[in-house]
Amino acid sequence: MTSPDLWALLGVPSSAAAHSRGLEKAPAALRAAGLLDALRAAGVDVRDDGDLPVATWRAHRAPGEPNDGDRVVEGLRGVRRRVETVLARGERALVLGGECTVALGVVDAVAERHPDVALVYVDGGQDLQLPPDHPDEPILDSMGVAHLLDLPGAWEPLAAVGHRRPLLTADRLVYLGYGDDEEDVHGLVPAVRIPAAQVLADPEDAARRALAAVGGTPFVLHLDVDVLDFLTLPVADVPTYGRGLAPATLDRALRTLAADPGLVAMTCVEVNPDHADEAGLRGVGRLLAGALGG
Repeated sequence: MTSPDLWALLGVPSSAAAHSRGLEKAPAALRAAGLLDALRAAGVDVRDDGDLPVATWRAHRAPGEPNDGDRVVEGLRGVRRRVETVLARGERALVLGGECTVALGVVDAVAERHPDVALVYVDGGQDLQLPPDHPDEPILDSMGVAHLLDLPGAWEPLAAVGHRRPLLTADRLVYLGYGDDEEDVHGLVPAVRIPAAQVLADPEDAARRALAAVGGTPFVLHLDVDVLDFLTLPVADVPTYGRGLAPATLDRALRTLAADPGLVAMTCVEVNPDHADEAGLRGVGRLLAGALGG
């Protein structure tokens, strides 16, 4: 286990895998809105580990391949190296995206130290889309988990980005808070699934069930802010209306998840500052501070 005393905040300012620009601004915008102060005020021992290079979305597609796939792969290797450095210092990593694909680099780094790592995926979707199913929308942002699991039809360079293949098996994956139950169209992923309706009914119980599925082993906690109802906290790159969680509900679930000593790394992704005002960005900071400050 890593030390519970110090979190390293690492920014991944990338929209390379996204649908358009905006996500690359999130790490700087969250800092400017007082994230570090909020964390420290909540009692979190945190230091700023800086940012990886900025990667802004561009239209750059080779025939038959995802948009800008090579740059996405290169960025994930950088994420892995930086998270490996954090873990080697005995710290835990708080990784600010950017897009959902950052989870591949984080899981890759953690799995080298903890081969039995699990992933608790708090997200409005399941990111199980595959390139052959979406030839007219070649965007990797909604395909990250499919490539973590190396599902049939995955794009070879991304499925092979890590030190092992697959990076994760379905028995080490827990979904929590999703609103769309139709993404596993091929029935390939027998993961533990706790949908938004169950989180809304009892967020602490939902989180405890997720932890029970993890089984007391080290895990990565992935947070995509599109798990929130956009009308309650409008910050996500892709809004969710009517099916998402309220901030207070998400707060209760995150506090339970983050209190577990097995938590090694956490991501917070899909914040688009072009959709958010300062109050919204501060709201994201409160969620992270509440979770990690306990």
